[in-house]
Amino acid sequence: MTRGMQKPTWSRQPWRPIQRFYQMTLLLSLLFPTTKPVPWFNDFSNSPGEDCPGFQMDICGVCAGDGSSCELFSGTLFLSVLSVGYHKILDIPIGAQRIKLQETQKTRNYLALRTATGKSVINGDWVIDRPGQVYSAGTEFTYKRPNEISSRTGESITAPGPTNQELHLFVLYQQPSPTVYYEYILPRDPTIIAHSDTYSDSSVFPHVESHGLFAGRDISNTKNSMGGLHPNHVPLDPMTSEPLPLYSWVAMTKTPCSVTCGTGIRQVLFSCIERATQTTVSGDLCSHTHHPGPQGEDCQSLPCPAFWDVGEWSECSKTCGPGFQYRQVICRQTRGHHVNSTITVATSLCDNTEMPETTTMCQLKICSEWQIRSEWTECSVPCGVGQRSREVVCMDNLGDVVTDEECNMALRPQDLQNCDKGVCASSWFFSLWSDRCSADCAEGSRSRSVVCMMSQNNSLPLDNCNDKEKPDELMPCDLGPCTDQLEWYTGPWGQCSSECGNGTQSRGVVCILQSNGQLEVNSDDTCSHLSRPANTQTCHLKSCGAQWYMTAWSSCSRSCEGGFRVREVRCLRDDQTISNDCDLAHEPARKEECNTHTCMPHIDESCKDMYYNCVVVVQARLCVYSYYRTTCCASCSRVIHRDTLSRIR
Repeated sequence: MTRGMQKPTWSRQPWRPIQRFYQMTLLLSLLFPTTKPVPWFNDFSNSPGEDCPGFQMDICGVCAGDGSSCELFSGTLFLSVLSVGYHKILDIPIGAQRIKLQETQKTRNYLALRTATGKSVINGDWVIDRPGQVYSAGTEFTYKRPNEISSRTGESITAPGPTNQELHLFVLYQQPSPTVYYEYILPRDPTIIAHSDTYSDSSVFPHVESHGLFAGRDISNTKNSMGGLHPNHVPLDPMTSEPLPLYSWVAMTKTPCSVTCGTGIRQVLFSCIERATQTTVSGDLCSHTHHPGPQGEDCQSLPCPAFWDVGEWSECSKTCGPGFQYRQVICRQTRGHHVNSTITVATSLCDNTEMPETTTMCQLKICSEWQIRSEWTECSVPCGVGQRSREVVCMDNLGDVVTDEECNMALRPQDLQNCDKGVCASSWFFSLWSDRCSADCAEGSRSRSVVCMMSQNNSLPLDNCNDKEKPDELMPCDLGPCTDQLEWYTGPWGQCSSECGNGTQSRGVVCILQSNGQLEVNSDDTCSHLSRPANTQTCHLKSCGAQWYMTAWSSCSRSCEGGFRVREVRCLRDDQTISNDCDLAHEPARKEECNTHTCMPHIDESCKDMYYNCVVVVQARLCVYSYYRTTCCASCSRVIHRDTLSRIR
């Protein structure tokens, strides 16, 4: 028994009935309390009111209570580096009231809440909800997200309770080292409070699972003073247990508000009082119970003045040359708890101070510009449509050639364009008639070659000449009747050399002397004066499908230091029509480099230095200007030639 707790007897202490009356009265008030609705977080109504005249509300909302009818659970969860995703950090039991879950600082992580059955309440299933109110588990949850510009506090989830389901708190992890503060209360069994001085918050309900994320109290095997019974178990005869303590801690005074404007916090200080007389006594008389310590509550002060909330400057709108930077300027006012929450208000409320600039000029560097270094080359084809090129470079303000990205690509001059040399005229070309007749006797023919070609110097045969105007390729001839006639005799054609497309096949050809109806084989030389029939010919069994066809290479676009030449490539079917069925992996090249050898510099006898200090002009890189290239011609020419050789290498 502690001091002031000696058990009196009826014979020696006549005030025992009075003590018994107060014990019964307090026990009934604990068993059937008449309280206000549960206040918000640490928001104790310690001032006398209609429901509690002359007394103060404790942390549990009990009039003139000592905070023992409920149990406060709170702590801070410090998480280390985790994998990206959901991680459970806290279990909130059924019946929890005045729930507060708060990130201690703003991060890119999100708080998520769901029931024990897996139903999402806030931010579940990879969906981030808007801030606002959500009704679930028998209470209304308020979800708040910090302001993106000025707020330094993190997300919060609050609810008055009580809950009718077990809840699980998760962190949707995306940024290292999140820290979460939690707080809620659970009501205690009043019969246990009336009969156990050693009753503690570690023995009310099963403790929440910590997952090794924070250091908690060891509450797995706690026993109370009732011989190991669970604290929620009601004794059979509560009136035969120890009497209620005569002294208890009661909230008495408050400290000044922590802020001069907006909503702040102040501390509620507890004093030891005698229950019978409600007078303050020495704290030693309450040593048998746990001192609740200072408790915080919200306090209202004058509204805070509005202020300009200035965001960060954006990047410059231009990478070179004059540009602009922008930032967001909002009129805000502190309205939240403890001066850590602000809201956007009308701009007129900030008229007492000048609005900061939202736009400013910026320039990262001077822009580079395009320079054309050569004239157009000759067209790559003698007729028809070809290509020509010229050299275009990007040069900075110091005269150095830089990458094309340093200049405005939208203003880049063309370095390659088509050129039209006019229509390629075509005509029928033919050779002279052969001198020999195709037969030594009787009727025969003389022949010549006919081909359609361009009028210019081009050896490629064409197919766009008018067939009706095609000259004859054969002309008849007659050398008289045949006697002892020599003739070429041919055998049947052999097998085609290709199973598809164009192939070749051959046959036997012999020289035969025909005399008086008799046939005699002679040497080929005997028939050499006669046109020998072909012993091979092309053959075509079936179509092979589309194939690549190409023209000859054009002339090189440059005579030295790397040019290019082009040719036309087409995919054609067997009937020479355009197709898209060719294998692109085997497409012949349409363009290739040529004449990559170094150009020999042209020696200009009139190119001389007109001043003795031309070496300074070269060192200052002034040769990019035409005036210095003329007055210091020899020195600048050597530098340009040297730079050209270094680029080629």
